[in-house]
Amino acid sequence: MNDTHTVKLVVLDMAGTTVADGGLVEQAFSAAAQRLGVEPGSDDHAAKLAYVRATMGESKISVFRHLFGDEGMAQRANAAFEEAYGSLVDAGHIAPVPGARETIEKLRADGRRVVLTTGFARVTQDAILDALGWQGLVELTLCPADAGGRGRPYPDMVLAALLRTGAADGVREIAVAGDTSYDMLSGVRSGAGVVAGVLTGAHGREQLLAHGATHVLGSVGELPGLLAGLPAREG
Repeated sequence: MNDTHTVKLVVLDMAGTTVADGGLVEQAFSAAAQRLGVEPGSDDHAAKLAYVRATMGESKISVFRHLFGDEGMAQRANAAFEEAYGSLVDAGHIAPVPGARETIEKLRADGRRVVLTTGFARVTQDAILDALGWQGLVELTLCPADAGGRGRPYPDMVLAALLRTGAADGVREIAVAGDTSYDMLSGVRSGAGVVAGVLTGAHGREQLLAHGATHVLGSVGELPGLLAGLPAREG
């Protein structure tokens, strides 16, 4: 990675990476699934929950399309999920990952542009930003709908961040950080020079590395130091 020292754009995941939600995705999923007749404790519920865990980071409507097949049911499940998650957020069940705000401020102070991304719908993303007092913390926040509808593991949100900010001259000047295998795949497919996995969320070191992480960090707080210490470009 000798050509990545000039990282100019940092694309950060939210839940599990910069935002600690304490398993709210699973709680909200269970509430949504029950509305559609999936009983907690049933084999069907267990199988669907396992899929939700395996696809953490993916656009939630895509997850529900896979689980329920029918578009109408998927839309109802997604609406119920977003409502349940929003209620948990409003009740104060989220917090920043320790040091996350300071990390974002440090990255910006170092001259890097920062974009926050999520697999949630815009209404939920805004609820999280409002709850944390993070509206205005970065210049741009993106959800799948903002990038044409495809969330992770597609590279669309990373590339949309590049196109909308104009912050980098090429994809190798992008760093992507997230806590899931889908975050890693999204970063790899975008061509980002740094794809950093963090161990504060859904997936562990081996899974992150297996899906393309160039680095694995204890938390996002280590990212400014990593970027500052990248080797100089050769040639």
